[in-house]
Amino acid sequence: MIKWITKLFSSTAKEENIDNMKKYLIVGLGNIGAEYVNTRHNIGFKILDFLAKKEGLSFETVKLGSLAEYKFKGRTFFLLKPNTYMNLSGKAVKYWMDKENIPLENILVITDDLNLSFGTIRIKPKGSDGGHNGLKNINLVLNTQNYTRYRFGISDQFKKGQQVDYVLGEWNAEEEAKLPERFEISAEIIRTFGTAGLENTMTTFNGK
Repeated sequence: MIKWITKLFSSTAKEENIDNMKKYLIVGLGNIGAEYVNTRHNIGFKILDFLAKKEGLSFETVKLGSLAEYKFKGRTFFLLKPNTYMNLSGKAVKYWMDKENIPLENILVITDDLNLSFGTIRIKPKGSDGGHNGLKNINLVLNTQNYTRYRFGISDQFKKGQQVDYVLGEWNAEEEAKLPERFEISAEIIRTFGTAGLENTMTTFNGK
C-alpha cells in the first residue's frame, strides 16, 4: 500500500514537471502609458501586441502587468507586458515565473538594443544587461543572467546627449514601414523557441 501511494505521488510529480516544461513566459519589455506606445523602447510590448492580435487573443489586466495566454502545438505561452515601468521589470517577471512555476530556461525576454542596426535580431541564452535598465533589474531580481533574451535592434542614430530622447522617441517613416515584416518574424521566433528549442531558434533567426 505504501509503495503504491509513493508511486502515485511520484507519478503525479513527474507529470507536473512535464507540464511545466511545456509552459513558457514571454516577456515584452516596455513602459505603460499612451505617450510610450509607439516609442522604440516599447518594441517588446509591440511584438506581443502583434502576436495577440494575429491569434485573436486579448490581454487581461493582472498583478504587475497585462497577460495573454497563447496555446500552440501543445505548449502554453504566457505573454506578459509588465506594468511596473521598465526599471522594475524584474518584479513582474519573478512573480509570474513563480506563480506559473515556469523554469528559467523557458523564459524569453524581448527588448530593444541600441547596439544593433534597426530590425537586427539577436537571440542569446544569457548575457549582461548591456546598459538596458529593464534587463538590469531582471538580472538583479532573478539573481542571474542565464535567461534567454531576444534583442531587437533600434540602431544608435542619435547625437551625443540625445540617447534618452531617441529611445523614447517614435519610429521614423522608413522604420515604421519595415516593422510589420519584423513583427511576423518575431511571432515565429516565439513559436520556435517553444517548439524547437533555443539552439534551433538562434540558428534559424539570428542575423535574419
